[in-house]
Amino acid sequence: MDEFTYRTQGVCSSSIDIAIENGVIRQVRYHGGCSGNTQGVAALVAGMTVQEAIDRLSGIRCGFKPTSCPDQLARALRAYLAAQ
Repeated sequence: MDEFTYRTQGVCSSSIDIAIENGVIRQVRYHGGCSGNTQGVAALVAGMTVQEAIDRLSGIRCGFKPTSCPDQLARALRAYLAAQ
């Protein structure tokens, strides 16, 4: 199982811990941010493939910000794939 931490930018959360096994997201944990929303996103992506999560979460915005906690997770997953 691969585990890594991604430092977020432009959102309330400061980082995201992600565990991936065989291309499937096993666990996501946000540090900071809106607790209910980040817990919800983490629960929804558990069991999802990395690519499916990227496809679903990319480009989601938070208010007037150009990104969001879900979009930051998509960016983290893209970084993960690029490092493979």
